[in-house]
Amino acid sequence: MKPILHLFAGLLSIAALAAAPMTPIKPGDYKAPVKVACIGDSITQGSGAGPGKSYPAQLQELLGAEWKVGNFGVSGRTLLKKGDHPYWKEKAYQDALKSEPDVVIIMLGTNDTKPQNWAHEKEFVADYTELVNSFQGLASEPRIYVCRPCPVPDPGNFGINDKNLQEWIKRIDQLAEEMSLGVIDMHKALADKPKLLPDRVHPNAEGAGEMAKAAYTALTGKPAPVPAAR
Repeated sequence: MKPILHLFAGLLSIAALAAAPMTPIKPGDYKAPVKVACIGDSITQGSGAGPGKSYPAQLQELLGAEWKVGNFGVSGRTLLKKGDHPYWKEKAYQDALKSEPDVVIIMLGTNDTKPQNWAHEKEFVADYTELVNSFQGLASEPRIYVCRPCPVPDPGNFGINDKNLQEWIKRIDQLAEEMSLGVIDMHKALADKPKLLPDRVHPNAEGAGEMAKAAYTALTGKPAPVPAAR
């Protein structure tokens, strides 16, 4: 029985390791600057936040000069290949791959909740897996984080809704566990702050700031610094 018990214990250890959060990144882990590629739709691009206030821009401010945060968000884009505007077809996607990032943050799925895109919901996990694999195959061997997308206060907008988003979150969490990916909870960061989502989809500058803080903590393992008074 002992060999079986040892095998069982080993399997439990492997499962626990796969489910554990990623260890914090220190600038010394990589040749400076640490290159971060932010993949996403209009929320990543910064719609609603104003010039220079997208969450990647604010994340850059929090991380400082030892990091280089690239914004590869494109408005209206879907994770689904059969969605109405697939991210896969965008130059930004190719530019993100060519940037040879050390870290990749993926936040897609919001536009995939629209009725015309939800028709292909069974392909969401397969398409997401392929997107992750495309970055995992890079020579830079980046750490990859997937995001639970921002909340969509009722009744939603633009055909985007929180009911379908909750299903995406379940699938994203499962994917993260199976592929040993980091998770950044953008949904939790804004769940109790609906006023920071004026059109019920896009965070304003303050909302994007909350997202940047969540990403900062996930990457570094530290609370986000308080911005200096201006």
